[in-house]
Parts: sequence; structure tokens; C-alpha cells
Amino acid sequence: MYDVTEIRRDFPILSRSVNGKPLVYLDNGASAQKPQVVIDAITKGYAEEYANVHRGLHFLSNLATEKYESTRGVIARFLGVPDEDEIVLNNGTTMGINTVAYGWAMPRMQPGDEIVLSVMEHHANIVPWHFLRERQGVVLKWVDVDSTGYLDPQAVIDAIGPKTKLVAVTHLSNVLGTVVDVKAICDGARAKGVPVLVDGSQAAVHMPVNVKDIGCDFYAITGHKLYGPSGSGAIYIRKERMAEMRPFIGGGDMIREVHKDEVSWNDPPMMFEAGTPGIVQTIGLGVALDYMMGLGMDNIAAHERTLRDYARTRLDGLNWLQVQGTTADKAAIFSFTLDGAAHAHDISTILDKKGVAVRAGQHCTGPLMDHLGLNATCRASFGLYNTVEEVDVLIDALELAHELFS
Repeated sequence: MYDVTEIRRDFPILSRSVNGKPLVYLDNGASAQKPQVVIDAITKGYAEEYANVHRGLHFLSNLATEKYESTRGVIARFLGVPDEDEIVLNNGTTMGINTVAYGWAMPRMQPGDEIVLSVMEHHANIVPWHFLRERQGVVLKWVDVDSTGYLDPQAVIDAIGPKTKLVAVTHLSNVLGTVVDVKAICDGARAKGVPVLVDGSQAAVHMPVNVKDIGCDFYAITGHKLYGPSGSGAIYIRKERMAEMRPFIGGGDMIREVHKDEVSWNDPPMMFEAGTPGIVQTIGLGVALDYMMGLGMDNIAAHERTLRDYARTRLDGLNWLQVQGTTADKAAIFSFTLDGAAHAHDISTILDKKGVAVRAGQHCTGPLMDHLGLNATCRASFGLYNTVEEVDVLIDALELAHELFS
């Protein structure tokens, strides 16, 4: 049984007040709160077990290495990957996508080659490709969403041409909540011989993910959204793609031997993990994923669907509020504006006075905001510990904002 009251007790920050009101944390799309087991693992990692990993021969180094490396297997299990050597550990999705941009795309793309993107990508899945556009003449091809925020997978497949070398697409929009049929995109792209990178930063938090079933070549996740520490993350890279990549960050761990006149690289995935990593952060990520899997990803998804449906009903009752993204199977993410002159930042400030934490701005999605004709929205994004009662608090706070700006 999924008992959200018990689950909330695992998150110490949820018992605090903000501006004299109980905290209602609805900024999970930006970064999620941490359960006590993760906080304890981080504290113990620094207080009792800290040492550098991989090359030490003493007890603490071996212990840290064992715990650090065990996270690779946890992530593989979380993503449905049989071979943990297809998991590259890093500090988050941005690093994962840049690893693909510099290690795989840059060496093989020529002027005029194309990358297909959706208009609702996060900047982390846009800016690295702009580097290739500016420096190598790569062409970015954009696929729009419809008025509900739906991304037609066939439109993405149809955008693939003879010069397309990569499709890079989000699995779940951080603004619209749209769930993208990435499996259909991968099937269509594979038939045309084009690899697919999936930004899983949002999706992996809200639903079960099996990358082998999806059929993608790259799948990036970030720890701080997965109830784990910031500075942790990973990217799945299909073994065939790994064999095509070159390392782009040089240093310790990614080498086998270094001499004055030559250097030899370590085997993947270590080839792409240069330097001292975020040891304790990565250990904390493993604990966070174990925590989520202990609750059950299907159970989390079902709970969040209940929140989504209730929040949608309540928000639909506010005829002065405009919600962006209305697909039926969207995640529990709601971006909205108020009729009139109220700016998203002003709305967010008023909600904060009621203890409600939401995000306001462009949400690192400039092209999507241009497509929507907006300069900013407020975003309420729900997580595994939120409740229907907190939806009611959000609605009350929005009604207050409406009164103040009417």
C-alpha cells in the first residue's frame, strides 16, 4: 500500500514552515527533496567512510570504491539495462548530453549534417547542439508540438532526412508535462539508421523506464531530480555507440597508461569518467534510487496520476488561469499564467507567502516559450510525497493572487 503520510515522514524538510505556513513544495521539476536515508548516506560517507576511489589499497578506499561502483549496478537496474558497463557515471544530464555531443557527434558530423530536436527541449538538450551548429556547420531541425503540447512521433520520424545523424528528444517535457512516445521515435529512427538520444531527466522520476524496451542509443538522467544529491547522474550509452566514441575530458581514471610520447585509454565506461568523481554524491544517488524502487515505480506513477487528475480538475475550475499543456496522459506538471498583467514572478512571490514553492520563468526552454508566445510561466510540479490537500492549498493561493491582480 502506498501511504503518502508515512512517506512524507521520510523527508525531514517537509515538516518545516515557510513564511509562517506549512511548506507545500511544488518545485520538484527543478529539484526534488531528499529522504532521510539519502541524507544519512551522505553524512556517513563523509563522516565515517570517505576516501578517494579506484586506486587506493587501504580499507577506506576499497570501501568507498565498492559503494561508489555499486551505484552503477543500481542505475542499470533502475533503467532496465542488463549490462552495467553501459552506464557512465557523471554529475548530471547536462554532462551526459555533452559527453555525447563531444565524444560521439563532434567527430563524425560534417557541415550540413542534421540533428532533429523537438521545440520543447530543455536548454541542456539544445545548447550542446548549438556548439556543433556554430563550430561545425551542423543544422538543427525543429519539430513543433500541437496546441495541446502533444509531440507527434511520426512528425519527428518524418523530419529525418538523408543528412540526419541524430535525433535528440525529451522523454517528458519539464514545462508541459507531455509524455513523448520515445519508443515509437526510436523504432522509426532505427529503421532509417539514425541513433536517438533521450533526455530522461523528468521522465525517470515519474514512471518506470526500460531503455532496452525504448530502444534508444543514449538515455540521460540527473540525480537531484531523483530525490538524490545534486552533482550526481548518469547516462546510458548503447555498447555499439560507446565503441564509436572518443573521450573528450582527459585525466585520471580514464587512462590505462601515460608516457611522454603516447597515452592509452581505459575501457568504457571508465574512458568517459575522467578525474575524481562525486563519490559521496553518487553513493547517495544509489540510495535514492533504491528508495524509489522500494516504493515501486508503478506505485509512484499511480499516486502522481491521482494528483494530476485532481489538480487538473481544480485548475480547470479557475477560468482566469491558462494552463499550458493539456494532453490526457501528461505528468503532474502544470505551467500556467493568469489573465491580465500579472507576471509569473509576481504570482510565484504571492504563492510563496502562503508557503507554496513553485518555479517561475522560462524553465530553460527558450524555444518552447517562443513557440507558445510567452515570456514566462509559473510551474507547479508534483512528486511522490505531495498530497491532494496540497493541491487545495495551491488553489487557495492562486485565488488570492487573482484577487490581488484583478
